[in-house]
Amino acid sequence: MSMPRVKVGLWVQMALRLGHADGRYGAVLRRGDEDAGGVLVVLRGRQGLSVLSQIRTAEGEAAWIRATGPVAVEQAVADAYIERQVRRDPDLWVLEFESPDLLPPFDCKIV
Repeated sequence: MSMPRVKVGLWVQMALRLGHADGRYGAVLRRGDEDAGGVLVVLRGRQGLSVLSQIRTAEGEAAWIRATGPVAVEQAVADAYIERQVRRDPDLWVLEFESPDLLPPFDCKIV
């Protein structure tokens, strides 16, 4: 039996509230499918940006990867990555958070 999943629209609201409560203010840059869209999270830090992308581990657990690599990148690199992903998945959500340390405001496993 698979675990029930939260609708993405609700998850986005939760992530934004956690960010605001933690002083990591966020915004929706692009709305996707309310029920089952994927999510990209842009973290805006002191040295640049990092884009997190949702994945599932081999065990089926939710996790995130630093899709733009292990170090901060410039705005143009992040924008190009997001544009490519949106072309592949028009249901994709894009969130952005202020994050000086490039960590998300919500609990997650980054692989």
